Amino acid sequence: QVHLVESGGGLVQAGGSLRLSCAVSGRTFGSYAMGWFRQAPGKGREFVAALSWSGYSTYYADSVKGRFTISRDNAKNTVYLQMNSLKSEDTAVYYCASRPYANVRTGQEDYNYWGQGTQVTVSS
Repeated sequence: QVHLVESGGGLVQAGGSLRLSCAVSGRTFGSYAMGWFRQAPGKGREFVAALSWSGYSTYYADSVKGRFTISRDNAKNTVYLQMNSLKSEDTAVYYCASRPYANVRTGQEDYNYWGQGTQVTVSS
């Protein structure tokens, strides 16, 4: 069994920054690609960013490209999402997810383990 626990969400003003963390336990962290998704009120869950098991391949949604950075620390079994220049439209519950393959994917169906989510609220 794999457990993912997100943290780092909160309330921030527009233009500010937050760093989300996702702690992974239960299996070999380094062999799996990781992703971040989000769900805004009244909307479906959408892809935000993904990272290969090696950390060398990344992919971002157009809406966050240039503002968000995904990274991982395999020694700590943790993946991060650094969010800068936050906008009100970034307000959502953010979820991390893992897939049992090394390469990057952007579809929710490609991930089989999910965290419980952390709320990010950006005030304008």
